[in-house]
Amino acid sequence: MTKSPLLWILSIVALFTFNSWGFFAHKKINHYAVFALPAKLAKFYKTNIDLITEKAIDPDKRCFIDSTEGPRHFIDIEDYREDRQIDSIPIHWSQAKDKFQERQLLKNGIIPWQINFTYLKLVKAFQSKDYNKIVKHSADLGHYIADAHVPLHTTKNYNGQLTGQIGIHAFWESRLPEMFAGKYNLLVGKANYIVDPLNEAWNIVRESNQLVDSVLRIESLLNKQFKASQKNSFIERNNQLLWTYSDNYAKAYHHALNGMVERRMRKTVLRVASYWYSAWLESGQPNLSSTTKIKIDNKQDSITTNGKKPIGREEWM
Repeated sequence: MTKSPLLWILSIVALFTFNSWGFFAHKKINHYAVFALPAKLAKFYKTNIDLITEKAIDPDKRCFIDSTEGPRHFIDIEDYREDRQIDSIPIHWSQAKDKFQERQLLKNGIIPWQINFTYLKLVKAFQSKDYNKIVKHSADLGHYIADAHVPLHTTKNYNGQLTGQIGIHAFWESRLPEMFAGKYNLLVGKANYIVDPLNEAWNIVRESNQLVDSVLRIESLLNKQFKASQKNSFIERNNQLLWTYSDNYAKAYHHALNGMVERRMRKTVLRVASYWYSAWLESGQPNLSSTTKIKIDNKQDSITTNGKKPIGREEWM
């Protein structure tokens, strides 16, 4: 029995979506963040750039084995406040738990708090000069910061399922970067010191949430301009033919977004580097210049994701 185009779309949605920004984009972000670091810190990161790049996707892989991992990648602002008034949500974890039950926090998503939790782990890793943990927490921190920069990670309409736009999540954050990142300028200058990492995490979420309406509205308007036969087509990915958004539709959406994806990626790269740099400064600027290449027994490498579903919500990433 042949699959209908709709079923093909749903299957490709699942394939693209579990990759979050896309494995490709997450790796790209961590890689370029290394080049925004000052020389004293950059030497350690450049020595271990391949590992930090590869481990950028570890948090997504953990979602297939760890039920606590999923909520760390998103926050559904409407489920905290229907009017999406972010400033009414307590920014400190202890205060948020006083106002909401922890069960509700985990259901609604905790990405800004997770960024801060991971940042504090990185500070401790620097303080103890635990090089394995510096690499691990740097890679994880880069992943969570990247996810927070994706508008659809900040809304309960995370995959357009409430507006008849199922598939837009992976379309925006995976298909477009994979098609166009080769033309993006991801050299972003030098990292900055972040005075308040938790508040900055909420600033990222606030920025992303303000873009949600544009992400959805622009695609909705574009959809009216394309015939159904023009919107979708088969593409080759990993030696497989897949039914998804056509190249022409992707190009039109990318053009209509007017550089939004590139701007979010550039901001991500700079902020990832700035969080790394700030953690190093806060830890007392330990001398890492004499360290050699780090080797980590990466349990995530043994996790097979093909054909499997993440634990919990599928399109959270």
